[in-house]
Amino acid sequence: MESLPQAFLEVFGFMACKRNRIPLSLFLLLCFNAILAPAVQALTPGELSRTASYALALLGLVTLSVCVYLFVVIFQPEKF
Repeated sequence: MESLPQAFLEVFGFMACKRNRIPLSLFLLLCFNAILAPAVQALTPGELSRTASYALALLGLVTLSVCVYLFVVIFQPEKF
């Protein structure tokens, strides 16, 4: 990893730290929501406000996150 700039190494170090998982997860969730919301707005047949499209995208991401979490909890209960 000598070829990577110092800034990238700091980011990778930040992601590896266990105590920073929640803020990083929230940041990634907001980024995915910003990417997904315009697609939701474009795919709706009727008129949909920007706020409603962001809310639908966030609801979909939270639902997917809960599904993944429950899947992990069911198949790896010894971790919890």
